[in-house]
Amino acid sequence: MGRLEGKVALITGAAMGQGEAMARLFVKEGATVLLSDLNDKGKETAEMISREVGGDVTFIKMDVSSSSDWENAARLIDKKYGRIDVLVNNAGIPGRKTIQELTEDEWQKIMDVDAKSVFLGMKSMLSLLKGSQHGSIVNNSSIWALVGSGSAASYHAAKGAVRMLTKTAAIEFAPFGIRVNCIHPGLVRSPMTEELLSDPKERAARVGPIGRPAEPIEIAHAVLFLASDDASYITGVDLPVDGGYTAR
Repeated sequence: MGRLEGKVALITGAAMGQGEAMARLFVKEGATVLLSDLNDKGKETAEMISREVGGDVTFIKMDVSSSSDWENAARLIDKKYGRIDVLVNNAGIPGRKTIQELTEDEWQKIMDVDAKSVFLGMKSMLSLLKGSQHGSIVNNSSIWALVGSGSAASYHAAKGAVRMLTKTAAIEFAPFGIRVNCIHPGLVRSPMTEELLSDPKERAARVGPIGRPAEPIEIAHAVLFLASDDASYITGVDLPVDGGYTAR
């Protein structure tokens, strides 16, 4: 029996990279997965996972910064399943500009996709999560929520907001039997980080003592633990998955 057997899970930003690895692992562990993304490639990803792994995988096209898209997703899930057991707020976009370089529009775009989306996701899915006996929310933050870097100002701010929103939600949602936790990945090998990984200096500055970037499946396994009943007494935590970067 898989660690998510019989559970219904929604994973945002799952067309590729970390989200795809999470969706694939969740299906292997017995979950029914709703794979969401703004990128239409998500449909191809869902079909590929279903073909290669089996199980029930459905693609939902969704802009995570749109409240109406979240409401539509909630209606779809309610009609088809009547509940949700796991919500993974994984969707996000990078931002590397300093405060001096950022425009107001650029700042707002990062905040909307990387932070507001987490608020909208938890708010819109709460009633469905209440229908689960063991509800779990895992929010994907970043080591940039824990340390500064002198750049990526909007990304730091957005991921810091996700971190504190997680802790607040963990306390607010505990009476409903819903756990809320946060992971903080370091540098991960994915389409989003190709440019960084191609620069030896940038790569060396961003990896931890383990000395290499994470593979997406390594992040997925951390999310699986927090999503599963193995973490039944864990809520409101920060879990760095960073190769020891923040240990320095």
